[in-house]
Amino acid sequence: MARVISKPRSDFFNFSYGPNIGASIFRTSVANQPLTRLPFKQSLKFRVSCGIKETEREKAAETQRILNGLEVNGQLKEKDGLGEFGSGSGEVGFNWDWPPWKNLPQRYQLIGTTSLAFVICNMDKVNLSVAIIPMSHQFGWNASVAGLVQSSFFWGYALSQLPGGWLSKVFGGRKVLEVGVLVWSLATALVPVLAGFMPGLIFSRILVGIGEGVSPSAATDMIARSIPIEERSRAVAFVFGGLSVGSVLGLLLAPPLIQNYGWGSVFYIFGSLGIAWFSVFQFVREDEPPFRAPYLSRPQSNPTSKSQGSSLKELSSSLRDVPWKEFFKSKAVWAMIYAHFCGSWGHYTCLSWLPTYFSEELDLDLTEAAWVSVLPPLASIFVTSIASQLADSLISKGVETTVVRKICQTIAFVSPATCMILSSVDLGLSPWEVVSILTGGLALSSFALSGLYCTHQDMSPEYASVLLGITNTVGAIPGIVGVALTGYLFDSTHSWAMSLFAPSIFFYLTGTIVWLALASSKPQTFSRTD
Repeated sequence: MARVISKPRSDFFNFSYGPNIGASIFRTSVANQPLTRLPFKQSLKFRVSCGIKETEREKAAETQRILNGLEVNGQLKEKDGLGEFGSGSGEVGFNWDWPPWKNLPQRYQLIGTTSLAFVICNMDKVNLSVAIIPMSHQFGWNASVAGLVQSSFFWGYALSQLPGGWLSKVFGGRKVLEVGVLVWSLATALVPVLAGFMPGLIFSRILVGIGEGVSPSAATDMIARSIPIEERSRAVAFVFGGLSVGSVLGLLLAPPLIQNYGWGSVFYIFGSLGIAWFSVFQFVREDEPPFRAPYLSRPQSNPTSKSQGSSLKELSSSLRDVPWKEFFKSKAVWAMIYAHFCGSWGHYTCLSWLPTYFSEELDLDLTEAAWVSVLPPLASIFVTSIASQLADSLISKGVETTVVRKICQTIAFVSPATCMILSSVDLGLSPWEVVSILTGGLALSSFALSGLYCTHQDMSPEYASVLLGITNTVGAIPGIVGVALTGYLFDSTHSWAMSLFAPSIFFYLTGTIVWLALASSKPQTFSRTD
């Protein structure tokens, strides 16, 4: 059957017709041109296409003409300037894509800015450990008072874990993270003002702990709701890896700032960074729909939209709706709780006492000890990227998620325990060999970011923030008890092997046994049975 096709013919330019060509074409290409020059006034050329093949060729040619006029972003492309209309100085469909991350998916924007928040988080955590020396000299503090000031951070950190997890579930992790960063940044900037008034100083550090304490649960909530399981290890590693970056930057920047501008400068500058982050975070776009299934382990609701107008009664009801009893009936939850405690014991005691160990036991001077203290978190950044890639690769290849999490967490516990055993035994190693061994072991403990820290989201995306609040509350106890106990044991035994390494080795090894026996990443509904 023959088909008659009518096409407009223009002597001025070729005009392709298609559904993707919008009104912007006419505004850009034919603006200020007389309507009489539009192709619609031209004569029509008739052509007869016979047969199915001829019809298909005609459609293919028409499609190709449309595609040739389109850029990647869907805008019309000029191949030869503006044809006979003029100079070709304009560009059809040109858009200013600024800022550069404007077109990134929302989940990537959130993960990137959250990681930056965690960088600032640890900068504000370690700045006091450096500034405490000149502060003690200025105000005449002894070791007990200095220890009280430093430990006050963990009071707020421990108290805010469960509230942070619940609030993240109710309001969404994004809102809780915003408030947390603002609170800890303002409290950090106030430290120099309150330093001469001990109750005010302690209160400010408690506020820093509260602000930073709600952040892990907030980040966990965002990851659980927006990141598919195939990308989850990398997302967790990227976000929580910001803590290692923050430790490195804080330890490197604080000494020269204090030396040149005084100890108060680190609090003013680091606090200002958090306030600046809060301001920029307001412009992270939210107009895209949230990342949905089928990639998520289960459909998720958006807590923010439904809870913004919640009354106190509704908030109280939402707290009662959390299946607290069901959490503690799960062996897998208890495995996470104990593993978090064990990992935190080794992390916090080493973070607090390794510089002193390097200085006193290995006879490194203070400058060398300060630089050596940077090596474990610096190496952790490298290890974290490898661990997350490995974990996601294994899961993508079909390895059971629970198996992957157990492998990663076992590496995170056995590696530092082995290195601490080697450092405790007199093998005739040089100080720098001991430093290398401890650095490697503590760096490999970063495998926990692809083990324990992913299991909350794997088990229950809905309650991931609450679960992390529970485990992180227990995990904060070593910061309060373990650090002080290490000092007490050293005064009693005068042995770093017995005071610092032996307890950590015990918890690392027993944590491994409990994790391998009880841990699970299988999704759980935690439905009420009563």
